[in-house]
Amino acid sequence: MLLHHPELLPFLKTLANHIFPFRTAGADKFPNNVIHPVFCTITGKSLSKLTEMKTIVLLRHGESTWNRENRFTGWTDVDLTEKGVQEAYYAGDLLKDKGMAFDQAYTSYLKRAVKTLNCVLDRLDQDWLPVAKSWRLNEKHYGMLQGLNKSETAKKYGDEQVLVWRRSYDVAPPPVAEDDMNNPRWDPRYREVPDDELPRTESLKSTIERLMPYWEGTILASLKTWDNILVVAHGNTLRGIIKYLKHIPDEKLLSLNLPTAIPYVFEFDDSLNLQKDYFLGDPDEVRRRMEAVASQGQASGNTPAT
Repeated sequence: MLLHHPELLPFLKTLANHIFPFRTAGADKFPNNVIHPVFCTITGKSLSKLTEMKTIVLLRHGESTWNRENRFTGWTDVDLTEKGVQEAYYAGDLLKDKGMAFDQAYTSYLKRAVKTLNCVLDRLDQDWLPVAKSWRLNEKHYGMLQGLNKSETAKKYGDEQVLVWRRSYDVAPPPVAEDDMNNPRWDPRYREVPDDELPRTESLKSTIERLMPYWEGTILASLKTWDNILVVAHGNTLRGIIKYLKHIPDEKLLSLNLPTAIPYVFEFDDSLNLQKDYFLGDPDEVRRRMEAVASQGQASGNTPAT
């Protein structure tokens, strides 16, 4: 394999630029840190980035309309706000500035995640990228809390109870009724999912339990074939993935606040051992968004979910 002889890569990259000139806005040559498709032919290996590491990037969707209104969203299919769209494009810019390109993308059935992914791929000029969608990547189902304002709910039940419902590991909110339209059994997008697998409410534990078969059997397994994978999903499902990757104890998940639309990069060696993880972007902006997420649902606070 020619990739085992790094001294040949500069020559091959020059050859690729002459044979297959790369054309994108603002770039008239193939980027230095991206392997041209000609390398796939020469080496027989599918690569999208010149790196010794395999990469999974986790991205929480941008601000949704119910984030802005500080409501429990869960499986309710609300749209992005204009701010959320701009956050998604910003995430794409961060990935583009790093020279990232992906082999495969995964997302949920919910439009706030799907549209965030579309904005990112547009920025990367990878609208063609294969995308797999799964209900198992959906947000935690908040049961009867879905649609309720978080601060008003905290005033009614107390900050502590709402925090337990939102962030405890194994306590679920009260379930939706069987005839409630928030019950996913009435949603046609889940018509092929067995009724007994569709949640009426979920704890973080049960959210992770329904996520793990897809994470292990599909997403993580695909990293054996591909080198760079993008997962755009939701706060709680992504927390479940991070718990798995970083071996975070159940009790410490309460303090894990994922910022909206900030790429979280995980790098692995060829044996899929995690080597390092980091957020892209300005550390102060990452911290600000984390603090905004942490303040959601407090009776005394007016900070909207972001």
